[in-house]
Amino acid sequence: MFKLPYAALPLVAGLLAFTPLSARADAGDDVVSFFGRMSSAVKHQVVGLPDQLGIADLIGSNSAAPKAVPVPMPVTTNVMVAPPMDFEPELPQAAVPALARAALPEPSVERPLHRLFCAEYARVRAGFPVFGDAKYWWEKAKNLYSRVSSPVGEAVMVFSTSKRLKSGHVAVVTDIVSPREIRVDQANWMNRGEIDHSTPVLDVSTANDWSEVRVWNVRSHQFGAHIYAISGFIVKGPLRQARD
Repeated sequence: MFKLPYAALPLVAGLLAFTPLSARADAGDDVVSFFGRMSSAVKHQVVGLPDQLGIADLIGSNSAAPKAVPVPMPVTTNVMVAPPMDFEPELPQAAVPALARAALPEPSVERPLHRLFCAEYARVRAGFPVFGDAKYWWEKAKNLYSRVSSPVGEAVMVFSTSKRLKSGHVAVVTDIVSPREIRVDQANWMNRGEIDHSTPVLDVSTANDWSEVRVWNVRSHQFGAHIYAISGFIVKGPLRQARD
């Protein structure tokens, strides 16, 4: 409820005293109307009171008039600003092998002038003076070269003998694609005396130790279903004196 200021009471009383009875009601209505309008203006946070209210004439020029009250207006925006990126986004790890694989040549088959065997080709291709069938290479290399269990570039990968590989098999590592995939050059893998270039080989061992692999099938364009046991990798290095 609106209350009259104490400073305005003498003014209201004076107006009523010198006003005829017939006009006092109108004057009283005007005063009430004025302060009612002023109350409504203050209530609704009007920044300034309009001049037509006659505030200076009613309460005097020396009286303190209500000061304008600034009303802060909320600022809203629907624009979303992205934070600045000051770093390169990391490449997903799953995409790294795909990029490395894309930079390599496609697997291909070369038909030589005469039939080649795997040991014959690996000896010339890698420069290993190891002779005999592939099934003897792992044991013969013990006294000549270092033997490791993980693939190394230009190392000779030695397959263990099995029902499928009665004479064993050897291939030359050409690229390391990922911790579980490499590329090799090899000969006579399909028993046709051919040379297979950039053949994918996948490590499928449970311990990730390259003890078991699957080899890419050029004709079906996928990894073969058969799993082959691996003896290890022969790394070329300084020759050591052979033991008796």
